[in-house]
Amino acid sequence: MRFAFVSGNPALDLVGTVGYRRDEPVDLLDAPAALEQWVLECEELPDGVTADAADLASALRLREAIHRLALDRLAGRPFAPAELDVVNSAAAGPVPAVELGDGGLRRSGDLRSALVQVARSAVTVLADRAVPLKECGRAGCTRLYLDRSRGARRTWCGMDACGNRVKAAAYRARRQAARQGPEAASRSGTAPGPERAG
Repeated sequence: MRFAFVSGNPALDLVGTVGYRRDEPVDLLDAPAALEQWVLECEELPDGVTADAADLASALRLREAIHRLALDRLAGRPFAPAELDVVNSAAAGPVPAVELGDGGLRRSGDLRSALVQVARSAVTVLADRAVPLKECGRAGCTRLYLDRSRGARRTWCGMDACGNRVKAAAYRARRQAARQGPEAASRSGTAPGPERAG
């Protein structure tokens, strides 16, 4: 899989298609085919959509509007009006159709309906302040996610990509400090301490 779906919401997963936003942004939606693949891999969206350059532009505009509104929510600011217009307009269209069959739930629709579904998921998540919205605690990672863990103690967007890297780096630092002696460990700030939840 090329894309990660660890944010707990399709809108936040769409925002996550740009990595390392603060330093050297990496945009995974670099062509209409990439957008088609993202929709295909997102379990909450219809299969088999096709996209052109205009569709990609719409998806990127929606993605950036969701990102700005999520940052507003994290900072406790009022939502930016222009971005609100983008998300609310996108959410006003027709959603994918659903059918029940022996294979379970099937969603069908075009790319526009998929973006409507994403916009509606953004409206839902940004309006609900009961579930904490967080940014990944690994340095450099800018992925946003919903923390539904017990006690809202989750620190990273996902264990596979970020949590394991942070824990491995902390382990290596502790081992290095232990080899250098307790005084070096206290100077470097890597003396053993409680693990952060992931």
